[in-house]
Amino acid sequence: MDQLILADLVTDLPNAVRLQRTVHTLREHFECDAVGLLSLDDDSLRLVAAAGLAHEALGRRFVVAQHPRFATILSRREPTWFEPGSMLADPYDGLLDDKKGVPLPVHDCLGMSLYIEGRLWGAVTLDALAVGAFDSAALAELQRYTLMLEAAIRVTALERENRSLRQLGSSLSGALQIADESEIVGESDAITQLLHELDVVADSDLPVLLTGETGVGKELFARRLHRRSRRNQKPMVHVNCAALPESLAESELFGHVKGAFSGASSDRAGRFEAAQGGTLFLDEVGELPLSVQAKLLRTLQNGEIQRLGADQAIKTDVRIIAATNRQLKEHTRAGDFRADLYHRLSVYPVHIPPLRERGRDILILAGHFLEFSRARLGLRGLRLSYAAERALMHYAWPGNVRELEHVISRAALKTLSRGASRDQILTLDPDVLDVDTAPLASDAEAGNSPGAAPGGTPETADAQYAAEPGSGLPSHRSSLAAASAAGHAAPQAVMPLRAATDNYQRQAIQHALLHTQNNWAQAARLLELDASNLHKLARKLGLK
Repeated sequence: MDQLILADLVTDLPNAVRLQRTVHTLREHFECDAVGLLSLDDDSLRLVAAAGLAHEALGRRFVVAQHPRFATILSRREPTWFEPGSMLADPYDGLLDDKKGVPLPVHDCLGMSLYIEGRLWGAVTLDALAVGAFDSAALAELQRYTLMLEAAIRVTALERENRSLRQLGSSLSGALQIADESEIVGESDAITQLLHELDVVADSDLPVLLTGETGVGKELFARRLHRRSRRNQKPMVHVNCAALPESLAESELFGHVKGAFSGASSDRAGRFEAAQGGTLFLDEVGELPLSVQAKLLRTLQNGEIQRLGADQAIKTDVRIIAATNRQLKEHTRAGDFRADLYHRLSVYPVHIPPLRERGRDILILAGHFLEFSRARLGLRGLRLSYAAERALMHYAWPGNVRELEHVISRAALKTLSRGASRDQILTLDPDVLDVDTAPLASDAEAGNSPGAAPGGTPETADAQYAAEPGSGLPSHRSSLAAASAAGHAAPQAVMPLRAATDNYQRQAIQHALLHTQNNWAQAARLLELDASNLHKLARKLGLK
């Protein structure tokens, strides 16, 4: 194993790939069921790489004070082994792939804290369902291999730092946090490319216009832009333009002097002055009245403001980040938004992708909200069933991330209201999610189904291959319905039953692989098959 880890250290690998490969190497060497690499962020641990854990686990933040096993591991510099009969609750209850949604049986658990540059960075954990898997030799080995794991983390941090120095001139201490923007959860290509683009543009002072549907989290991305900019030591001031009454909008933005209007009993600085040297975030900028748009344009052109009722101008040094869910270019043609202001704000436009285009990020975000709901409601555990995972992946998410948060919170409360105990591991099924998995008309017309893989890969299969309950196979009825809807008559020839079954199985496997971007392990989980049986079936059907 030493050679494998060392080879990864000297090989030019993406950061996430290096850590993931190291975790898989640890799992194979110790012959355990699950390995987790967790980064400490304030008072919480967050999984940055894992093997043998459910996909949703990657979105969870474990508050250390709520998990005594994690607290014990972090309090020691040497490996910590928990006796199989330990009464301390296991944070991974119901999260192991082989035991999803059920309490972990008596098992072996081993963990060790990780230190980088003398600072506590996080921890590594190993779980084995076979009692007695970890002996004194395993503890000694983990201590030795932890040094290599810390080296892998250090190399990853240094590479991140080198990129930051080229782009931003950031400090090493910021780079040592593998994911310092923990509130932006996701690993899809769409979100990874977006974050990289934002990091590049953050170092400039160009105005940025963030566009996207409601609920995609535009404010979070605006805050990342500010934190990664040279203005990060100065304030970022948030203005909700939709909530500004036209009569008070000018005063709110530019300030006023005493006596400027009835009720102005003293001088008051506006949002531009409050953001001096920093960033002004104009949220829902498309809602600004035309009269205010003209004054905002003048401020952006001249770099100065004038308080309401004052004669003298005040120089401003503010970076503008604006956000909207409107199609502002169309509104400029309609005369609802000034074209000159639009061009001032959209020097660098950035589109935030909707949730349905982020693939498996849906489950990672669901895990994030599940852990939040578990802690808020005081539950032992809160998980998704495989059927619930499929329902989330097939839903169109018109309300995006905000809607997903509400769906998870509501489902947890519904499950409790039906008599479930807080001392149990609660598993959410599709009936409490209340999501309609029928594709939206716009998706069908575009050839993209909800929950499509990143990049908008066409998937007509969602409409055609709705699974029969519990079968994991495409529905014959839905296939005929799809053919009829497309204006095609059902085929007249009758296929032999074995050949028809093989065809349906082949289509179901291909559909699952399309959803998981050719990840066979994830496809096996979607089809509710053992991974080895899926490989055998695929070979039998000529797919491998």
